[in-house]
Amino acid sequence: MAKNSSRTVGRHALHIPGPTPLPDRVLRAMDTPIIDHRGPEFSKLAKRCLDGIKTIFKTSNPVIIYTATGTGAWEGALVNTLSPGDRVLMVETGQFAALWKKMAEKLGLKPEFIATDWRTGVDAAAVEAKLREDKKHEIKAVCFLHNETSTGCLSPVPEVRKAIDAAGHPALLLVDTISSLASTDYRHDEWGVDVTVGGAQKGLMLPPGMSFNAVSDKALAANKNSKLPKSFWAWDEMIAMNKIGFFPYTPATQMLHGLAASIEMLHEEGLDNVFARHDRLAEATRRAVKHWGLEIICRDAKYYSPTLTAVLLPDGHDADAFRALALDHFNISYGASFGRFQGKMFRIGHLGDTNDTMLMGALAATEMALTLAGVPIKKGGAQAAMDYVASQLGSSTRKAAE
Repeated sequence: MAKNSSRTVGRHALHIPGPTPLPDRVLRAMDTPIIDHRGPEFSKLAKRCLDGIKTIFKTSNPVIIYTATGTGAWEGALVNTLSPGDRVLMVETGQFAALWKKMAEKLGLKPEFIATDWRTGVDAAAVEAKLREDKKHEIKAVCFLHNETSTGCLSPVPEVRKAIDAAGHPALLLVDTISSLASTDYRHDEWGVDVTVGGAQKGLMLPPGMSFNAVSDKALAANKNSKLPKSFWAWDEMIAMNKIGFFPYTPATQMLHGLAASIEMLHEEGLDNVFARHDRLAEATRRAVKHWGLEIICRDAKYYSPTLTAVLLPDGHDADAFRALALDHFNISYGASFGRFQGKMFRIGHLGDTNDTMLMGALAATEMALTLAGVPIKKGGAQAAMDYVASQLGSSTRKAAE
């Protein structure tokens, strides 16, 4: 039936892997008059955020808050710890790992890429082998993504830390958590990470435009000898001003109001409950995809992402055309495809302020869209997801009653 109206009814179903839906409470927190970013009221807000964000990274060390997207925090991590010509070991887990490598090259670093087929996470043994080959310790940092947003593969940070230690190598450990922070367990201090990169627009449930560097004592020591140029990204001025509740430049004041609300919400739900919710939604999505008879890009269950699932369409089916059809008919958005999977897959985001009911609606819409697009599937995937969620919530209810 042809459309005869320009009005789209109801809320848009945003199921890209970020930016994620904004909770009303965050929106209300940001909808306040601008305050003086050099005044006492702002200082209280800043200290609240600077202390609160440490509890999300699980660190007692400073966390730098940048007025920038995650790409800026990538740069901050590199320029504050490294010098021109330094070798860095990176892992090609997907599109965003490739972009971080490209940035490193532009900054005058010498990245060495451990290649993969984009369907796996980081192999700690491969990292250890490369570091053992580096007898002169010319590799200054190991950099990888905790969760590769382009493919839906989660990498084991503690295993990589153990690999670095087993090799007896002094390289710094730099980890990107942009699509995993506040969605799955992460422990900056306990896991021995030197710089953790984070972003606001995914698990933290904020708009794009804020990012983070959590830093270790070893990273702060490296910062003193780092020779890469830095001004806006410099840690030293930020840390000095943050101690008194201010920033060396005008910060995103409204974003800080939102961040304070987001941190409160995460702790009210309980971080372990947040992580369990993401695990449940992810498994429900995978059960739907497998029931449909479609292939998940992440090949090994060990690396399954809790925040997104990338779905490979059969040969002869255009994933971009499928996404357009789904948007047109069901007002739902999925993540696009990149690189070697361009036009071959779509990504279902199930992170941030997303609950079971929202996901069930998304999976039902996906099943209908796949059918309309002529993709050969076994119907009932959404039901398989519903059955799983009901069983999990029923089990929790029974345990609570005992």
